[in-house]
Amino acid sequence: MKSVYTEKDLLVIRSEYEALMELAQRRCRNEEQIAWVRKAYELASTAHKGVRLHSGRPYMIYPLQVARIVVEKIGLGYHSICASLLLGILDNTSYTVEDIRNLFDDKTARLSEGLRNISKVLERSGTVGADTESEQAENLKMILLTMGDDVRVVLIKMAEILHYCQHLESFPEERRRRILSETMAIFIPLAHRLGLYTIKSEMENIWLRFRQPEAFTEITGRIDKDVAQRAHDLEVFIAPISETLKEKGYKFEIKKRIKTPYSIWYKMRTKHVPFEQIYDLYAVRIIFDPETDDPDKERDQAYLIYSAIGKLYRDKPSRNRDWIKHPKSNGYEALHCTLMSNSGFWVEVQIRSRRMDDIAEKGIAAHWTYKHDGYLSERDSQVDNWLAKVQDILSSGDTSAMELLDIIQDDIGTSEIVVFTPKGDQRSVPKGSTALDFAYIVHTNVGNRAIAAKVNQKLAPLSRVLRAGDQVEIITARKASPKAEWLAFLRTRRAKRSLMEYIRANKPEDLPLAEAYIAPSEDKSNEAEELPIRIVLRGVNRPGLTSEIENVLKRIEGIEDVEISDL
Repeated sequence: MKSVYTEKDLLVIRSEYEALMELAQRRCRNEEQIAWVRKAYELASTAHKGVRLHSGRPYMIYPLQVARIVVEKIGLGYHSICASLLLGILDNTSYTVEDIRNLFDDKTARLSEGLRNISKVLERSGTVGADTESEQAENLKMILLTMGDDVRVVLIKMAEILHYCQHLESFPEERRRRILSETMAIFIPLAHRLGLYTIKSEMENIWLRFRQPEAFTEITGRIDKDVAQRAHDLEVFIAPISETLKEKGYKFEIKKRIKTPYSIWYKMRTKHVPFEQIYDLYAVRIIFDPETDDPDKERDQAYLIYSAIGKLYRDKPSRNRDWIKHPKSNGYEALHCTLMSNSGFWVEVQIRSRRMDDIAEKGIAAHWTYKHDGYLSERDSQVDNWLAKVQDILSSGDTSAMELLDIIQDDIGTSEIVVFTPKGDQRSVPKGSTALDFAYIVHTNVGNRAIAAKVNQKLAPLSRVLRAGDQVEIITARKASPKAEWLAFLRTRRAKRSLMEYIRANKPEDLPLAEAYIAPSEDKSNEAEELPIRIVLRGVNRPGLTSEIENVLKRIEGIEDVEISDL
């Protein structure tokens, strides 16, 4: 749709362009890179002159806003900015990939071509936002194949999808529904795996606002009311922490974070708890500037800060998390502790260096930047390991699209724990995973031939629920085969699907039994229901008794959190 732009249209385009260039000036390394961004804008602006989106807005606003997301929320460089500005060039104009290569370079041309290919995948046969799981899985497989050439293609596409979500009101109802479906099935899990927390959270909240509008309105209202009541208490909580760290000479900033509406809704739904029992509603983030560029000293400094603030308030040991010693599979590093404020509510405190915060917020792009600067060793590179794993699976040709969907989705919305192989290799698995889930994570054949496990050198059943730090060895037998009864305790999608595929192919007579195990849990969380238990103990108190009771209770399988108070 072409028309003459009004003066107002031109002012809006100019404003968006200036906002992008301000970000690009800080991101690009030299004037030559800035010149490339200007060149991409001028080419796209001329090619799309007079063209309007279906909403009536000038077309050029769309690539400009996507480019801003690429810089501001993902932290990509000038090649990606140029490719973002050139969105639609290959589809809607006479320009070819070769033209882009001649005008810019091979990298920009390949990024533009990759973006066009992903768009074709999602738009083929009118299945944008395909609703069936198999169609979504096939789309995901094609996207991951594109990622094999250059992961930046998927990152730019992620920015484009977020832009769609931000402007859902301008789409027809059917297209809106399809975008939301594709976002939840593919792009939110991908954002999680690639460490794009900011983008993932925004997508989730938009999904909730459109798919569960009543829940969204109620939860945001409760958050606003609670924050208004707790604002002063939170400042009082932060003050001693800030004073202590200043006295010790640290350079830092403290940010307050409120749990997102989607994460609250998800926890209420899966844990079956009311809003009042969301104890991690508030978080305080301490972001410090390391004293040196030495990565080891940077991490040591995080522990020293943790020690300093731990003396100010009573902590909740069961909620402490060390993601520095064992980073998450998406590269996330931080120390977490939960402290009781003097006003009587729990506050999660997150301790991160500036580098850790960049990786937590911007994900894989920041991860690579710091890796190239020498901060990350191959041992630390969980993101690279995951990408390599995906590429190995794709190149092997023996994995179905549905299995790939399982690999992406298995830990979305689920906490991770770190366990170890007998050789000491670290593996991240979804919390609640059993030894048999671990076997299937290692390899489908290991799961299919499993007969028992060793956990911490002790013989254990395959149904044993793993805990953080466990060393796990799977015992297999060449003639062993899976049993339908395993579905009663398997937790991960990948393990369940692998077992079902084996039964369909090799034991069709067991299929009715297997389906009976699957059916009751189709629409339920894989996590066990969390129920508070009150235990009253009467006796003579003595020093250390409380700690002994707490340690004994924590050793009981299924008990994850113990809080003891005097009557």
